[in-house]
Amino acid sequence: MSFWEYLGDRHQQLLTDAFQHAGAVLQCMVPATVLGVLIGIVACRSEWVGGLATTATSAILTVPSLALIGLLIPVVGLGVPPTVIALILYGLLPVVRNAIVGLRGVDPALVDAARGIGMSGTMRLVRVELPLAWPPILTGIRVSTQMLMGIAAVAAYASGPGLGNEIFRGLASLGSANALNQVLAGTLGIIVLALAFDAAYVLVGRLTIPRGIRV
Repeated sequence: MSFWEYLGDRHQQLLTDAFQHAGAVLQCMVPATVLGVLIGIVACRSEWVGGLATTATSAILTVPSLALIGLLIPVVGLGVPPTVIALILYGLLPVVRNAIVGLRGVDPALVDAARGIGMSGTMRLVRVELPLAWPPILTGIRVSTQMLMGIAAVAAYASGPGLGNEIFRGLASLGSANALNQVLAGTLGIIVLALAFDAAYVLVGRLTIPRGIRV
């Protein structure tokens, strides 16, 4: 069976896997972004705390994804929970690092001006610092999403959702007629999803970043 014939026969299952894959990444990126920005807000005020936050989130990435998911299985079981926890942890570093860089890059004169007109610390953060730091934060979110697209494929090891199931089925049946088609379909599906997400982030950037501060 040719690759195109395989896609035609399995298109419904592939679309379901692609939807689950995209949904898992998107749902994990939301808490990873919120948590990463909060860590960045706390860490940007101190070089020591910033270094600690960056080092800690970097250390998570040194753990192989298959090993981390395997360690989580005895604790939270198979399926969605280990996938969600692993993806959130892996998604932190780019967001934390870029949030720190973005917040530290805000012109102090603008913060002083906001303080001078009576803005509280929270108002300055929400209305001045975070909007100005948004471009690098969005870049961190884009990088993190691209990483998670690939890492999410490993979630199939723990009976997680997504296109990784197609890849693992193909690898488990190497030598069979459709093994290569399965691996290729899963891999290309992940690439297409990654490109689609990145295009969406570009659009979000154009809609949310004022022309004057675009990089």
